[in-house]
Amino acid sequence: MPDSAHQEPPSLDLPLELPQIQIAHISEFTPSAMNARFHPVDQIAQIKASILEFGWVWPILRRGDTVIGAGHGRREAAEAIYASGGVIRMFNGFELPIDHLPYYDVSHWPEAKFKAYMLVDNRLAETSAWDKPKLELALAELAEFKFDLTDFGFDTPDLDVIFAPPAGDEAADAGGGDELSENYSRKIEAPIYRVTGEKPEVSALYDEAKTRELKAEIAGADLPDEVRAFLDAAADRHTVFNFRNIAEFYAHADAPLQRLMERSALVIIDFNQAIENGFVRLSEGMMAQAELSKDRKAADDAE
Repeated sequence: MPDSAHQEPPSLDLPLELPQIQIAHISEFTPSAMNARFHPVDQIAQIKASILEFGWVWPILRRGDTVIGAGHGRREAAEAIYASGGVIRMFNGFELPIDHLPYYDVSHWPEAKFKAYMLVDNRLAETSAWDKPKLELALAELAEFKFDLTDFGFDTPDLDVIFAPPAGDEAADAGGGDELSENYSRKIEAPIYRVTGEKPEVSALYDEAKTRELKAEIAGADLPDEVRAFLDAAADRHTVFNFRNIAEFYAHADAPLQRLMERSALVIIDFNQAIENGFVRLSEGMMAQAELSKDRKAADDAE
């Protein structure tokens, strides 16, 4: 019997040509009025980070000049990259012409199919589930490579949701989850903030562009005063904080300013207090990375 490992792969006789990737100026990608998904500022930042790290992986679907489905978030992220003077490369390293994006043309789709896909494309991603043991293993392996996932949406609160016990879990209902978090908190050393570079400018600590845009729109709207005040307060949620710069700024600050930053949860010094105040809840996935970090530190100290 021949060894299957040495068999030639079967040839594919494709009856039609595969669709060709095309490119167009970003101004020709019009958001669809039918798009039912909203992309918060922090998610756009995560998509932007993914594009810059991994390259542009798949083309946007376009019907005429209208973006379809999940392409809306990537278009916004690309707009932010180009606005800051950045470049976008395909996953193979090919640099796209400035202010251009790749797309597939699906103009042949009928109206009903186009409108349905607008919902289906976004919905299918929501109905998947995580294999928690495999996710935890993957997080631990990436920790070994010192690959930081926080820019891509894998921060403590999000992982905590993933690893939360299912509703009705007896241990969680009995308070086991809180006890677990408390036990984890004892294993983690509080971070030490040391000066590593120049003190950042305050303007580099946060980005209020989206907040100001919303507040200007709210100010110009015809609204009751109490509704205006509510929306104005809610707009502050769109302020984006650069926690790497904040940590460096904190290291340069005097004691009174440091205390104010701690009370604002801009930095974490006392994990027990942070958990008590609801700022931090640690998950098994994060613990896998934390334990590996401690092991690496101990190994480095021993050398």
